[in-house]
Amino acid sequence: MTTQPDDALLNDYEQAFAELFNAPVYDLTQTEKEALLLPLLLRLHTLHVERSEHYRRLFHHFSTATSLTEFPFLAVRLFKQFALKSVADDDVFRVLQSSGTTAQVPARVFLDKATSARQSKALVKIMQQFIGKQRLPMLIIDSPAIMKKGAFSARAAGIQGMAFFGRQPVYALNDDMSLNVEAVTAFARQHQQGPVLLFGFTFMVWLHFVKALQQAEVSVSLPQGVLIHSGGWKKLTDQQVDNATFKRALQQTCGLTRVHNFYGMAEQVGSVFVECEAGHLHAPLLADVVIRDPYTLAPLPQGQTGLIQVLSAIPSSYPGHSILTEDKGRVLGTDDCPCGRKGRYFEVHGRLPKTEVRGCSDTGVTP
Repeated sequence: MTTQPDDALLNDYEQAFAELFNAPVYDLTQTEKEALLLPLLLRLHTLHVERSEHYRRLFHHFSTATSLTEFPFLAVRLFKQFALKSVADDDVFRVLQSSGTTAQVPARVFLDKATSARQSKALVKIMQQFIGKQRLPMLIIDSPAIMKKGAFSARAAGIQGMAFFGRQPVYALNDDMSLNVEAVTAFARQHQQGPVLLFGFTFMVWLHFVKALQQAEVSVSLPQGVLIHSGGWKKLTDQQVDNATFKRALQQTCGLTRVHNFYGMAEQVGSVFVECEAGHLHAPLLADVVIRDPYTLAPLPQGQTGLIQVLSAIPSSYPGHSILTEDKGRVLGTDDCPCGRKGRYFEVHGRLPKTEVRGCSDTGVTP
């Protein structure tokens, strides 16, 4: 049960969002960014108190904050237990659904058309900082069969989202997930002198692309390529494959030197934290992170490891603007990354012990 918000409240938020969106993605200092982001998050808080019964019950006493560390948050598991939405059922455009174990229901994220459009615009603005604005020939580290299945899986959603940045897509895998050596080598021959885009989920890139190339004793030359990947790091960690090993193998097999991981989740689609050239995850213009003590939930200073709280200015259709994740990480620095991007940069250390493993690559979409 939700209540209809006052139009002025929504209009005020949308105007503030547009003003923030037009600012540079990574050029504002943390102080400058927080001065713009915090008021927008407070507008979203007021909006969700008005529209979401569950959120109102939890946070109706909270009214203001002077810093992001004071901002309240929802535990990410609540999205598995409740239908957290701030729009009427008739206004729900799509429901994102993360996977769950047999013992737990999946998380559900309710999107209206406005929130979905903001997510797409934010993703484009962030990714263009790493890929550029020109649409590039695209090698998809997946099988074309994934786009033909009835259920719109996480992989299909990821491919569809990244396809905006590519053209003339080629799938690197056959329907049985084996490497299509002919397709990959033909793609490399055609585009080895120019920039190309590669996209896939981390574990699939490693197992079905890198390892398959090595086993087939095939190498391709894509020296101007850029790979965007995410999800599945736990499986690689179990195989003792770290980020440096992953990148080194890609350079050896494909000549790739531009490899960017990104951190994100179904509960905050669009607010992706992309890895820079120095290997650091960066908080973009429309989002930020706070690290909290796992026991007291107090904010931790830079350099200390704790639970990651993610904040996003995007979602108005559901109260996902401030979420306490089950991921561990630490802030590495502020405004001084060697790559030149301003704001906070951080690293992720994995999931808390004895918590369900769920990430971007396990996300599905239901109509």
